[in-house]
Amino acid sequence: MFKADTVKSYMSTHVVTLHPDMDVLEAVQILTDQGIPGAPVVDDLGNFVGLLAEKDCLEAVLKAAYYEEWGGRVAEYMQTRVRTIDAGMSIIDAARLFVETSLRGFPVMDSQRIVGQLNRSDLLKALIRLSRDSAAKPARS
Repeated sequence: MFKADTVKSYMSTHVVTLHPDMDVLEAVQILTDQGIPGAPVVDDLGNFVGLLAEKDCLEAVLKAAYYEEWGGRVAEYMQTRVRTIDAGMSIIDAARLFVETSLRGFPVMDSQRIVGQLNRSDLLKALIRLSRDSAAKPARS
């Protein structure tokens, strides 16, 4: 069983972050240039304070179309109630979270600091690798 394997072993450590005072247009440009559906928002000390997702950016665009004004700060659109996971969480428990929610990814935390991200494809790759590793081990007698 892979219960002992943790999220830290399989998360992506390349995390694009945004700042709450950043212009939302600049943030949208970063998300589209990077081809990512959202990014964590961190304060000046590097503490995780929220998440800006594509859906939040759509809200900004609709607001701009309605009021004919574009812009605003990331802090005005970001989500502040965000489900995160701990780097030490079991990979199986992380898989359960993905099954129980419609979320495509989770920021990975270690003591209030974002240290990575885990998305569905990372998790599937991990589980396939763990299954293969487990199948390759000789059975104990």
